[in-house]
Order: sequence, then C-alpha cells, then structure tokens
Amino acid sequence: MALAPTEFSAETLHAAPAASGRAPLSFGRRLLRHRLAQTGLAIIALLVVVWIFAPQISNIDPRAPLPKGLDALSNPHPPGDGFRFGADTLGRDVWTRTLYGTRVSLLVAFCAMLTATFIGTTIGLLSGYFGGWVDVILMRITETVMALPTILLAIAMAAVLPDEPLVLSNGWTLDRRLFNLLLAIALVTWTGIARAVRGEVLSLKEREFVEAARAMGCSHWRIVRVHLLPNVMPTVITLATLATAHNILLEAGLSFLNLGVEPATPSWGAMISEGQPYILSAPWIILVPGVAVVLAVAGFNLLGQAMQETLDPRKR
Repeated sequence: MALAPTEFSAETLHAAPAASGRAPLSFGRRLLRHRLAQTGLAIIALLVVVWIFAPQISNIDPRAPLPKGLDALSNPHPPGDGFRFGADTLGRDVWTRTLYGTRVSLLVAFCAMLTATFIGTTIGLLSGYFGGWVDVILMRITETVMALPTILLAIAMAAVLPDEPLVLSNGWTLDRRLFNLLLAIALVTWTGIARAVRGEVLSLKEREFVEAARAMGCSHWRIVRVHLLPNVMPTVITLATLATAHNILLEAGLSFLNLGVEPATPSWGAMISEGQPYILSAPWIILVPGVAVVLAVAGFNLLGQAMQETLDPRKR
C-alpha cells in the first residue's frame, strides 16, 4: 500500500518566532520533547541493541535443534525448564530465533527504505522541477505502480527474481533471496515519497530564493541540490520513517509466504508461518515473533507520527 502525501510542506521550515520573543526551538529539540517520539525512539533503540548484541544476549545457535526441544511425541517444548519462550516445531529456541530475526527484518526494512527513498526523492525532484513532458512521463510511471496492489506486486517480483547466490567481484557471495526481498520491497514503496516530494517542489520552485538563484545563473543541478533538496528533506525523512514500518510488515508477509530468506534463517514472518499449524497446541511459536513485529512497527509509526506533528505548525 503506497504512502499518502503528508499535509505539511517546506513552509514549516520558515515558521515565525513565537509571540513571546523567545527563539523557536529547533526541529530536533521539539521532536525529542514529543511523547510519541520518546516512545518510538525508545523502541527503536531497543531493537538496535538487540540487532547488535543478539549473540551476547543468547549464545544458542538459532539454526540448530536443541536436544530437549521436542518431547517423545515430537511436540515443541513449552516455555520454562531452560526454554524462556519455548521451542519451535524443529526443537529450536524461539527466544533466540526471535532475537536473530530482528537482524533480518531491520536489515531488509532499512535497506529497502534507503533504496525507495533515493528513487522516490530523485523522481519527485525531477518531476516537480522540470515539469512538462518530464513530469508527465514520471508521474504516469508512478501512478501505474501505485495502481497495482503492493503486496501482489512484491510477491510477483520476489517470485520471478533468480535465486542463485550473487557472487561479488572480491569472491564474496551474497544471499540472493535476501537481496531479492529488499529489492522487491524497495521497488514497490517509492511512489508515495515521489508524489510528496513533487508536491513540495512544485511549491518551492516558485519561491523568491529559487527565482533569485536562476537570475544569478545557477545551474539546474545546483538549484535542485542546494535550494530544493534541503527544503524537502524533513518531508522525506518523515515518510522514510513511516516507510520503514511498512517495510517490516511487507518483509514479514513475504517471509510468511516463503518468499523471504532461506527457511533456516530466523525471520519473524517465517516463524509465524511455521507455527501456524500449532496455534492451539503451541501458541508461543506465533506469539513471540508476532509481538516483535507489532513492537517494531509501532516504534517507527510513533516516531513518524511525532515528526509529522512536529513539522506541522498548526499542531505546535
């Protein structure tokens, strides 16, 4: 599902000082004082700590079945007795796999967000600044992608991309399924950013400082890079934050459909898919990664909402 353009604009960057005469707080300070931002940043910081220190938090191999992970009837071990949150259908520790699943979900979400942000910002800047046939072509492409259901388009792309390992020039190999996953997500989530940036640029390019830059003989590249891009960055950063939450959901959905990383690699969506047949007899297999998905999405959504309200002068 494409992200809708936000209601704020670059005008918020030039808001007048308060009537009391005190200098207005910077965007960063206003954001840090926002309760939603504080909660969202705390959740994101927790996820980053888990991402970095997962091996120190749990020294269990997330891929290897444990000796007591299954009972005599091959049922998963329930929580307790050495298993903090129980074992999964293969006897692997659910807690450890959830910790390592943070790495896959955040890596895919961040990389896909950066790629989609670059594509969307570039297309939005070019479309809004040059207008004419450039705007027509780029916006028709954007609207075509937006017209297709996001999850179905991501499924189709993830299914048709090759699965062979990607060998780099230095001899290293890259997990092709992981690369395909983040590429598929990035190529279907850039449209909202492109439309929002285009709308900002259409307004900004008529402002006096842009007209002055043209009169001084500045090149198109300098006007876009120096005068337009910095003014649309607050919008881009806010949409990128919200897109990260959307990417986490997309990654979980594609992994649930077995279109994500390799089955043995810990992934929240794959863990939920594996535990679905045991939802009544072993609900912990689904609940633990499910709570992780909800927590991660909530953290980025809270931060994005706080950024929207901080940039909107009507809500200051």
